[in-house]
Amino acid sequence: MVEKAREQVALLIGARVDEIIWTSGATESNNLALKGFVEASGTVPHIVTSRMEHKAILDTAASLEQRGFLVTYVAPDQSGVITTAAVSAALRPDTGIVSLMLVNNEIGTITDIAAIAPIVHAAGALLHVDAAQALGKTPIDVKAMGIDFMSMSAHKVYGPKGIGALYVAREVATRLAPQMHGGGHEGGLRSGTLATHQIVGMGTACAIAMAEMETDTARISALSERLLDGVLAFDGVEKNVRDGVHLPHTLSLRIDRGGFFPFMLAADLAISSTSACSSASGAVSHVLSAIGLDEQAAARTIRVSLGRFTTERDVDRAITCIRQVVDQCLVVQ
Repeated sequence: MVEKAREQVALLIGARVDEIIWTSGATESNNLALKGFVEASGTVPHIVTSRMEHKAILDTAASLEQRGFLVTYVAPDQSGVITTAAVSAALRPDTGIVSLMLVNNEIGTITDIAAIAPIVHAAGALLHVDAAQALGKTPIDVKAMGIDFMSMSAHKVYGPKGIGALYVAREVATRLAPQMHGGGHEGGLRSGTLATHQIVGMGTACAIAMAEMETDTARISALSERLLDGVLAFDGVEKNVRDGVHLPHTLSLRIDRGGFFPFMLAADLAISSTSACSSASGAVSHVLSAIGLDEQAAARTIRVSLGRFTTERDVDRAITCIRQVVDQCLVVQ
Protein backbone atom coordinates (compact mmCIF):
# COMPACT_ATOMS: atom_id res chain seq x y z
CA MET A 1 0.00 0.00 0.00
CA VAL A 2 2.90 2.34 0.75
CA GLU A 3 4.48 1.60 -2.63
CA LYS A 4 1.16 2.05 -4.43
CA ALA A 5 0.83 5.49 -2.79
CA ARG A 6 4.39 6.32 -3.80
CA GLU A 7 3.46 5.50 -7.39
CA GLN A 8 0.32 7.67 -7.19
CA VAL A 9 2.37 10.68 -6.06
CA ALA A 10 5.02 10.01 -8.71
CA LEU A 11 2.41 9.79 -11.48
CA LEU A 12 0.92 13.17 -10.53
CA ILE A 13 4.27 14.96 -10.92
CA GLY A 14 5.93 12.92 -13.69
CA ALA A 15 8.58 11.36 -11.42
CA ARG A 16 10.03 7.88 -11.06
CA VAL A 17 8.61 5.91 -8.15
CA ASP A 18 11.98 5.65 -6.37
CA GLU A 19 12.35 9.45 -6.45
CA ILE A 20 9.56 10.00 -3.89
CA ILE A 21 10.80 10.29 -0.28
CA TRP A 22 8.15 10.33 2.46
CA THR A 23 8.34 13.14 5.03
CA SER A 24 5.97 14.70 7.56
CA GLY A 25 5.08 17.52 5.16
CA ALA A 26 6.49 20.31 3.01
CA THR A 27 8.13 22.02 6.00
CA GLU A 28 10.30 18.98 6.66
CA SER A 29 10.86 18.51 2.93
CA ASN A 30 12.08 22.10 2.61
CA ASN A 31 14.48 21.61 5.52
CA LEU A 32 15.76 18.33 4.10
CA ALA A 33 16.33 19.88 0.67
CA LEU A 34 18.21 22.99 1.81
CA LYS A 35 20.06 21.72 4.87
CA GLY A 36 20.64 18.35 3.28
CA PHE A 37 22.19 19.92 0.21
CA VAL A 38 24.53 22.32 1.99
CA GLU A 39 25.67 19.65 4.44
CA ALA A 40 26.40 17.20 1.63
CA SER A 41 28.21 19.77 -0.49
CA GLY A 42 31.40 19.77 1.55
CA THR A 43 31.80 23.50 0.82
CA VAL A 44 29.97 26.71 1.73
CA PRO A 45 27.61 27.14 -1.23
CA HIS A 46 25.79 30.37 -1.96
CA ILE A 47 21.99 30.01 -1.74
CA VAL A 48 19.37 31.90 -3.75
CA THR A 49 15.73 32.17 -2.76
CA SER A 50 13.08 34.90 -2.83
CA ARG A 51 11.61 37.40 -0.40
CA MET A 52 8.12 35.94 -0.80
CA GLU A 53 8.81 32.31 0.08
CA HIS A 54 6.96 30.39 2.77
CA LYS A 55 8.37 30.71 6.28
CA ALA A 56 9.51 27.09 6.02
CA ILE A 57 12.07 28.31 3.47
CA LEU A 58 12.81 31.76 4.89
CA ASP A 59 13.39 30.49 8.43
CA THR A 60 15.52 27.62 7.14
CA ALA A 61 17.56 30.07 5.07
CA ALA A 62 17.94 32.32 8.12
CA SER A 63 19.25 29.40 10.18
CA LEU A 64 21.78 28.63 7.45
CA GLU A 65 22.88 32.27 7.42
CA GLN A 66 23.59 31.98 11.14
CA ARG A 67 25.85 29.05 10.31
CA GLY A 68 27.86 31.14 7.86
CA PHE A 69 26.10 30.47 4.55
CA LEU A 70 25.39 33.42 2.28
CA VAL A 71 21.82 33.77 1.06
CA THR A 72 20.55 36.13 -1.66
CA TYR A 73 16.85 37.02 -1.57
CA VAL A 74 15.38 37.82 -4.98
CA ALA A 75 12.66 40.47 -5.04
CA PRO A 76 9.46 39.87 -7.01
CA ASP A 77 7.96 42.44 -9.34
CA GLN A 78 4.92 44.43 -8.21
CA SER A 79 2.59 41.59 -9.20
CA GLY A 80 4.51 39.07 -7.14
CA VAL A 81 6.28 37.36 -10.03
CA ILE A 82 9.84 36.10 -9.73
CA THR A 83 11.36 36.78 -13.14
CA THR A 84 14.11 34.89 -14.91
CA ALA A 85 16.12 38.13 -15.11
CA ALA A 86 15.96 38.59 -11.34
CA VAL A 87 17.11 35.02 -10.71
CA SER A 88 19.88 35.30 -13.28
CA ALA A 89 21.17 38.49 -11.64
CA ALA A 90 21.32 36.76 -8.25
CA LEU A 91 23.42 33.80 -9.42
CA ARG A 92 27.14 33.69 -8.62
CA PRO A 93 29.97 31.30 -9.48
CA ASP A 94 29.60 29.70 -6.03
CA THR A 95 25.79 29.38 -6.09
CA GLY A 96 24.92 25.83 -5.12
CA ILE A 97 21.14 25.77 -4.86
CA VAL A 98 18.18 27.94 -5.82
CA SER A 99 14.88 27.50 -3.94
CA LEU A 100 11.66 28.99 -5.31
CA MET A 101 7.99 28.22 -4.78
CA LEU A 102 5.94 27.23 -7.82
CA VAL A 103 2.76 28.95 -6.59
CA ASN A 104 2.70 31.55 -3.84
CA ASN A 105 0.54 30.59 -0.89
CA GLU A 106 -0.76 34.11 -0.20
CA ILE A 107 -1.32 35.71 -3.60
CA GLY A 108 -1.36 32.69 -5.90
CA THR A 109 1.27 33.95 -8.34
CA ILE A 110 2.99 31.36 -10.53
CA THR A 111 6.75 31.12 -11.00
CA ASP A 112 7.92 30.06 -14.46
CA ILE A 113 10.10 27.25 -13.18
CA ALA A 114 10.59 25.72 -16.64
CA ALA A 115 12.20 28.96 -17.83
CA ILE A 116 14.28 29.45 -14.69
CA ALA A 117 15.67 25.89 -14.45
CA PRO A 118 18.02 26.09 -17.48
CA ILE A 119 19.52 29.33 -16.12
CA VAL A 120 20.11 27.71 -12.74
CA HIS A 121 21.65 24.58 -14.22
CA ALA A 122 23.85 26.58 -16.61
CA ALA A 123 25.31 28.26 -13.51
CA GLY A 124 26.14 24.83 -12.07
CA ALA A 125 23.48 24.98 -9.35
CA LEU A 126 20.54 22.75 -8.44
CA LEU A 127 16.89 23.81 -8.27
CA HIS A 128 14.57 23.15 -5.35
CA VAL A 129 10.87 23.95 -5.72
CA ASP A 130 8.30 24.32 -2.95
CA ALA A 131 5.17 22.97 -4.63
CA ALA A 132 2.93 22.76 -1.58
CA GLN A 133 0.45 25.28 -2.99
CA ALA A 134 0.70 23.98 -6.56
CA LEU A 135 0.23 20.22 -6.13
CA GLY A 136 -3.06 19.11 -7.62
CA LYS A 137 -3.95 22.63 -8.77
CA THR A 138 -1.72 22.99 -11.81
CA PRO A 139 0.07 20.41 -14.01
CA ILE A 140 3.57 19.53 -12.81
CA ASP A 141 6.16 17.54 -14.75
CA VAL A 142 9.37 17.57 -12.75
CA LYS A 143 11.43 16.18 -15.65
CA ALA A 144 10.17 18.61 -18.29
CA MET A 145 10.45 21.52 -15.85
CA GLY A 146 14.02 20.67 -14.82
CA ILE A 147 13.34 20.33 -11.09
CA ASP A 148 15.96 18.61 -8.90
CA PHE A 149 14.13 18.63 -5.55
CA MET A 150 10.45 19.38 -4.88
CA SER A 151 8.50 19.64 -1.61
CA MET A 152 4.87 18.57 -1.20
CA SER A 153 2.23 18.35 1.55
CA ALA A 154 -0.80 16.05 1.48
CA HIS A 155 -3.21 18.40 3.24
CA LYS A 156 -2.90 20.99 0.47
CA VAL A 157 -4.43 18.48 -1.94
CA TYR A 158 -7.25 17.31 0.38
CA GLY A 159 -5.19 14.55 1.99
CA PRO A 160 -4.39 14.11 5.70
CA LYS A 161 -2.20 16.46 7.72
CA GLY A 162 1.18 15.27 8.91
CA ILE A 163 2.37 13.62 5.72
CA GLY A 164 4.26 14.92 2.72
CA ALA A 165 7.04 14.04 0.33
CA LEU A 166 10.24 15.31 -1.20
CA TYR A 167 10.92 14.54 -4.84
CA VAL A 168 14.63 13.86 -5.25
CA ALA A 169 15.84 13.38 -8.82
CA ARG A 170 17.77 10.13 -9.04
CA GLU A 171 20.75 11.93 -10.57
CA VAL A 172 21.26 14.16 -7.52
CA ALA A 173 20.24 11.84 -4.68
CA THR A 174 23.83 11.54 -3.47
CA ARG A 175 24.01 15.33 -3.07
CA LEU A 176 21.60 15.30 -0.14
CA ALA A 177 22.53 14.51 3.49
CA PRO A 178 19.79 13.04 5.72
CA GLN A 179 18.44 15.18 8.54
CA MET A 180 16.72 12.28 10.35
CA HIS A 181 18.97 9.40 11.34
CA GLY A 182 17.90 5.97 12.47
CA GLY A 183 17.06 2.86 10.51
CA GLY A 184 18.04 4.16 7.10
CA HIS A 185 14.51 4.28 5.72
CA GLU A 186 13.63 5.99 2.42
CA GLY A 187 16.91 5.21 0.72
CA GLY A 188 18.79 6.46 3.75
CA LEU A 189 17.43 9.99 3.35
CA ARG A 190 14.69 9.96 6.00
CA SER A 191 14.70 7.44 8.83
CA GLY A 192 11.60 6.63 10.86
CA THR A 193 8.70 4.19 10.84
CA LEU A 194 6.38 5.04 7.97
CA ALA A 195 2.89 6.33 8.78
CA THR A 196 1.09 3.89 6.48
CA HIS A 197 -2.41 5.30 6.97
CA GLN A 198 -1.30 8.85 6.21
CA ILE A 199 0.80 7.76 3.24
CA VAL A 200 -2.17 5.90 1.75
CA GLY A 201 -4.24 9.05 2.25
CA MET A 202 -1.71 11.16 0.37
CA GLY A 203 -1.53 8.65 -2.46
CA THR A 204 -5.31 8.54 -2.77
CA ALA A 205 -5.53 12.34 -2.69
CA CYS A 206 -2.96 12.58 -5.50
CA ALA A 207 -4.83 9.97 -7.57
CA ILE A 208 -8.07 11.95 -7.19
CA ALA A 209 -6.26 15.19 -8.08
CA MET A 210 -4.84 13.60 -11.21
CA ALA A 211 -8.31 12.48 -12.29
CA GLU A 212 -10.15 15.70 -11.42
CA MET A 213 -7.60 18.53 -11.72
CA GLU A 214 -8.72 19.71 -15.17
CA THR A 215 -12.40 19.72 -14.18
CA ASP A 216 -11.67 21.30 -10.79
CA THR A 217 -9.59 24.08 -12.32
CA ALA A 218 -12.21 24.96 -14.92
CA ARG A 219 -14.95 25.12 -12.29
CA ILE A 220 -12.82 27.09 -9.82
CA SER A 221 -11.81 29.51 -12.58
CA ALA A 222 -15.48 30.23 -13.26
CA LEU A 223 -16.16 30.73 -9.54
CA SER A 224 -13.14 33.02 -9.24
CA GLU A 225 -14.37 35.18 -12.11
CA ARG A 226 -17.83 35.29 -10.56
CA LEU A 227 -16.37 36.47 -7.26
CA LEU A 228 -14.14 39.07 -8.88
CA ASP A 229 -16.95 40.41 -11.06
CA GLY A 230 -18.98 40.87 -7.92
CA VAL A 231 -16.50 42.47 -5.54
CA LEU A 232 -14.49 44.58 -8.00
CA ALA A 233 -17.70 46.41 -8.80
CA PHE A 234 -17.57 47.90 -5.29
CA ASP A 235 -15.82 51.25 -5.00
CA GLY A 236 -12.47 50.81 -3.25
CA VAL A 237 -11.94 47.07 -3.89
CA GLU A 238 -8.84 46.20 -5.93
CA LYS A 239 -6.75 43.16 -6.85
CA ASN A 240 -3.17 43.15 -5.60
CA VAL A 241 -1.85 41.23 -8.63
CA ARG A 242 -2.63 41.53 -12.31
CA ASP A 243 -4.64 39.02 -14.31
CA GLY A 244 -2.85 36.10 -15.90
CA VAL A 245 -0.06 35.61 -13.35
CA HIS A 246 -1.89 33.72 -10.60
CA LEU A 247 -3.96 30.59 -10.12
CA PRO A 248 -7.72 31.14 -9.74
CA HIS A 249 -7.71 29.27 -6.42
CA THR A 250 -6.15 32.17 -4.47
CA LEU A 251 -7.16 35.81 -4.67
CA SER A 252 -5.50 38.74 -2.93
CA LEU A 253 -7.94 41.64 -2.60
CA ARG A 254 -7.33 45.06 -1.12
CA ILE A 255 -10.25 46.99 0.36
CA ASP A 256 -9.17 50.62 0.27
CA ARG A 257 -11.78 51.98 2.64
CA GLY A 258 -11.09 53.78 5.89
CA GLY A 259 -12.04 51.78 8.95
CA PHE A 260 -11.84 48.41 7.19
CA PHE A 261 -10.10 45.53 8.93
CA PRO A 262 -10.18 41.87 7.82
CA PHE A 263 -11.59 40.75 11.17
CA MET A 264 -14.84 42.53 10.21
CA LEU A 265 -15.53 39.58 7.89
CA ALA A 266 -14.50 36.88 10.35
CA ALA A 267 -17.99 36.10 11.59
CA ASP A 268 -19.20 35.27 8.09
CA LEU A 269 -16.22 34.16 5.99
CA ALA A 270 -13.12 32.03 6.53
CA ILE A 271 -10.70 34.56 5.06
CA SER A 272 -7.36 35.87 6.30
CA SER A 273 -4.96 38.74 5.79
CA THR A 274 -1.84 36.56 5.57
CA SER A 275 -0.85 32.89 5.53
CA ALA A 276 -2.19 30.51 8.16
CA CYS A 277 1.36 29.95 9.42
CA SER A 278 1.89 33.69 10.02
CA SER A 279 -1.59 34.75 11.16
CA ALA A 280 -0.90 34.26 14.87
CA SER A 281 1.99 36.74 14.90
CA GLY A 282 -0.12 39.71 13.84
CA ALA A 283 2.76 40.97 11.72
CA VAL A 284 2.30 42.46 8.26
CA SER A 285 2.57 39.82 5.54
CA HIS A 286 6.13 39.63 4.23
CA VAL A 287 4.68 38.66 0.83
CA LEU A 288 2.60 41.83 0.59
CA SER A 289 5.58 43.89 1.73
CA ALA A 290 7.72 42.22 -0.95
CA ILE A 291 5.34 43.34 -3.72
CA GLY A 292 5.47 46.94 -2.49
CA LEU A 293 2.40 47.36 -0.30
CA ASP A 294 2.86 49.62 2.69
CA GLU A 295 1.67 48.60 6.15
CA GLN A 296 -1.75 50.21 5.79
CA ALA A 297 -2.45 48.65 2.38
CA ALA A 298 -1.32 45.25 3.63
CA ALA A 299 -3.60 45.60 6.66
CA ARG A 300 -6.56 46.20 4.31
CA THR A 301 -5.81 43.07 2.25
CA ILE A 302 -7.76 39.83 2.44
CA ARG A 303 -6.75 36.45 1.06
CA VAL A 304 -9.67 34.52 -0.43
CA SER A 305 -9.32 30.86 -1.36
CA LEU A 306 -11.59 28.73 -3.53
CA GLY A 307 -11.42 24.95 -3.76
CA ARG A 308 -12.98 21.70 -4.85
CA PHE A 309 -15.95 22.08 -2.51
CA THR A 310 -16.66 25.79 -3.07
CA THR A 311 -20.09 26.43 -4.59
CA GLU A 312 -21.75 29.32 -6.42
CA ARG A 313 -23.83 29.83 -3.30
CA ASP A 314 -20.65 30.25 -1.26
CA VAL A 315 -19.32 32.81 -3.73
CA ASP A 316 -22.55 34.79 -3.81
CA ARG A 317 -22.65 34.83 0.00
CA ALA A 318 -19.06 36.09 0.06
CA ILE A 319 -19.94 38.91 -2.35
CA THR A 320 -22.86 39.92 -0.16
CA CYS A 321 -20.79 39.87 3.04
CA ILE A 322 -17.99 41.91 1.48
CA ARG A 323 -20.48 44.45 0.11
CA GLN A 324 -22.06 44.89 3.54
CA VAL A 325 -18.69 45.60 5.13
CA VAL A 326 -17.54 47.88 2.31
CA ASP A 327 -20.72 49.93 2.62
CA GLN A 328 -19.88 50.58 6.28
CA CYS A 329 -16.51 52.15 5.48
CA LEU A 330 -15.36 55.31 3.75
CA VAL A 331 -13.29 55.28 0.58
CA VAL A 332 -9.63 56.05 1.23
CA GLN A 333 -8.48 58.88 -1.02
